[in-house]
Amino acid sequence: MSSRQSARASRLTEDEINHLIFKLHASLQHHSNSTCNKKRSAAKILKRTCNYIKKLQREVDDLSDQLSQRFASGDINAADADIITRLLQL
Repeated sequence: MSSRQSARASRLTEDEINHLIFKLHASLQHHSNSTCNKKRSAAKILKRTCNYIKKLQREVDDLSDQLSQRFASGDINAADADIITRLLQL
């Protein structure tokens, strides 16, 4: 299995993400002793946060695909490859 396939296999599925969102949302509602407006505000923040995380995951996937294509096509020189390798090890 390539490192790309391995990275995808270790990522959360959409269903797992949605389940975690549901649990976090339920937890926020359960522990909130404030008014309805604050609950709604917390839910809105949670939804925005989750959407942002999903957007970041899509961007990572896109960049990873682009990088794989560049490696496969030989468009990356040795210096670029060294920089990329060091970044991936962080």
